[in-house]
Amino acid sequence: MTVASVDAAARKPGPRRRPKRFRRLRLSRRVLLRRWRQSLQFRAIAVALTLTSMAFFATGSFLSHQIADRLFTDRLNQVLEEARTDIGTAQASFDASDASDRTEVQALINSTLGKLSQDPSTTDHRWVLIPLDQGTGQSFVGVQTESSWMTSASVPQQLQQRVASGDGTYWQPASVRMAENGPEQPVIVIGDVVQLNQNSRYGLYFVYDFSDPQATLDSIHAVLLLSMVALLLLVGTIVWYVTREVVRPVSNTARVSQRLSEGDLDVRMDVRGSNEVARLSRSFNRMADSIQNQITQLEQLSSMQQTFVSDVSHELRTPLTTVKMAAEVLYNARDDFDPVNRRSSELLHNQVERFDSMLSDLLEISRFDAGAARLDMASTDIFAVIYDVVEAAAPIVLTSGSELTVRSTLTRAVVQMDQRRIDRILRNLVTNALEHGESKPVDIYVGANENCVAVAVRDHGIGMTEEQASKVFNRFWRGDPARARTVGGTGLGLAIATEDTLLHGGRLEVWAEPDNGACFRLTLPLLRVQPLDPELPNPLPMPPDVDSAESTARVTDTGSLQLTAPTRFVSEPATGELRIDIPGARDGQDPSAGPAAPEHGDGSGDGRGQGHGDATVDVTGGGHGGRGVVAGAGSGQGTGSSPAADGRGTEES
Repeated sequence: MTVASVDAAARKPGPRRRPKRFRRLRLSRRVLLRRWRQSLQFRAIAVALTLTSMAFFATGSFLSHQIADRLFTDRLNQVLEEARTDIGTAQASFDASDASDRTEVQALINSTLGKLSQDPSTTDHRWVLIPLDQGTGQSFVGVQTESSWMTSASVPQQLQQRVASGDGTYWQPASVRMAENGPEQPVIVIGDVVQLNQNSRYGLYFVYDFSDPQATLDSIHAVLLLSMVALLLLVGTIVWYVTREVVRPVSNTARVSQRLSEGDLDVRMDVRGSNEVARLSRSFNRMADSIQNQITQLEQLSSMQQTFVSDVSHELRTPLTTVKMAAEVLYNARDDFDPVNRRSSELLHNQVERFDSMLSDLLEISRFDAGAARLDMASTDIFAVIYDVVEAAAPIVLTSGSELTVRSTLTRAVVQMDQRRIDRILRNLVTNALEHGESKPVDIYVGANENCVAVAVRDHGIGMTEEQASKVFNRFWRGDPARARTVGGTGLGLAIATEDTLLHGGRLEVWAEPDNGACFRLTLPLLRVQPLDPELPNPLPMPPDVDSAESTARVTDTGSLQLTAPTRFVSEPATGELRIDIPGARDGQDPSAGPAAPEHGDGSGDGRGQGHGDATVDVTGGGHGGRGVVAGAGSGQGTGSSPAADGRGTEES
């Protein structure tokens, strides 16, 4: 860069900054607008002062106009009368004179007009004599003025033309210096034609001082302005006092209402006198007392209800355990019973299991109410949890006739979560979707970004109205008024799911349309210490597009979980977690040739898989309690144990 370019860059003007006065004006305008919106008293005072100013301005303008017109008209009539008299006197003197040369004419003009200026009965004025005809005779005189600082230019040109072309007395306002070193003052110039000897025509003009009427009018304007300011102050004070007496109770009521809405149920309004404000205060206090009593009663009832549910749930746990053990004994021995007793043992076993699930829900909701719910956080692959849920829902898929599919563009998403609670949330959502799906497909979508992971369960069944969707997370609420059900329990599933989601700092949202199905979306932060970012869009829209992601897993007609592409389980050395990879074709093998690799979990155990391929690997996952089978092309078999289960693994081929 040369020196010239450096100088040019230095001289280049920067961005123009607005002057401080504009910033101050903008700040003042913002403050006034905020006060206008927030203060009823400020608005009343501003409106009163504005209307009063407008009324006083209109009245003052009318009075000023009337007074000025009266002063000007009276003064004008007076000077016009004097001017006509003086012009007539001068013309008579000129007519009686026999002056024949310039000296005599000059003396005649000075003596005649000088007497008029010295007359004490006339108003202070100056005269100017301007010839209308350009003469060259010995008696012709030029422009004559009483004061040396006045010239023909002191007379407006328009007035001179009117006097020269007309027949009568004319006047026109102007500004002329009445003293040699004085300022210009408002004057009225009055002119007419006079004739000297030999019929020479001259324009005789009298300049009358109108500064006194203007000073009087200025004094009246000052008085009106001071009166306006005093009246505005008086009106502003009166309006401030009146509005203060009226608005103060309203402000107190607003302040007390705000404190009442914030939970301070003991706050009350002061009652003074017996006027309308006092009646309002007493009514408000009675309303506050009624609200406090009702809230207290509801709190007591809620506490009693929570205590009752908690106590009953705990008390029922012991006998239910005994009944459950007895039902399991009968269920396991059902093959030795006759058909009637066998069916009875099956019904007893199923209903005891259902009762146990209901009791677990009641115990869980009582823990939420008591604030005793805690999270057991661990980094877990969300797909492992989803596959466990899908495999567990396989019997319901077969009985409902629906098709359950997992769709995502991801293969792995590790989230810090309580696996048991997230598993419970997803099981509830999937079960509800299958129950209300009317044998139509049910899809599970998975998406993630740098802040969160989202899982959406979409069915195409009966759907819900907007009113039903707003109540779907309420406790004990069910969409069917008849409470007909094939699966499910107390109606606490979604309420518990909401509480579990809030514990994780996530969101559980619903979208539904009648006869178009519903979609529940669970959004969880990837890290517990990193909350959900409201600025980032959700990884999944509501509802998700069915073509937005390919299928990654589905439940087959036989009730098993089938991955729709060959998979392999890889244990990462750094974390010891399982990852599901989708590799491409290897050694000419078709990637879609392998059969299913189901995962299901009970926390421990191992399994075996046999198939035609290079190896059949049996994986036991302690992280998610999973078990999987992978088969390829070829022959051979093998068993293995995942390092995620107990930190060791073997494989045979």
